Amino acid sequence: MSKLRDYLRLDFPWGSAQPGPVRFVAATIVAVAGSVVACWILAKVAVLAMPSTAGYEHFQFADYTRLTIIGVVVACISWPLTTLLSSRARRLFFWLAVIVTVASLAPDVWIIHQGQPLGGVVVLMLMHFALAVVTYPVLVFGAPQRRKSDPAGVGEIHSGGHRQLP
Repeated sequence: MSKLRDYLRLDFPWGSAQPGPVRFVAATIVAVAGSVVACWILAKVAVLAMPSTAGYEHFQFADYTRLTIIGVVVACISWPLTTLLSSRARRLFFWLAVIVTVASLAPDVWIIHQGQPLGGVVVLMLMHFALAVVTYPVLVFGAPQRRKSDPAGVGEIHSGGHRQLP
């Protein structure tokens, strides 16, 4: 258990290494917008590549956008929660993102079982991965953790742990 705690860098800073609030809100907006655009592109490419999916209910903008926004907002909220557990939370957040992304495929597997078109559902699965690919870097680099010794957030942690001015 100690090795896992060390690997995930669980040092429990309990709020002293949170991302700055302004950057967090900005990163959340960028993550939501970027994810919606990524899903829109995937839906459009799917219809071009597989014309039989034209009119597929899950490729309707309102359908995937609603679920995308919910998923990304939950992921964004989990970033500052993860930083409560580690002052270097990127690794922990990465593994949580992988686990949640894989688990989020379960409803897609279910709708394949229910007879939904395989090609369309595969694109829906790709949308889950697109959300992770967009959201993870936007949060960890766009709203990096503050240093434990810098609660005002003047210098924030970024790759390599060097100081970065806002």
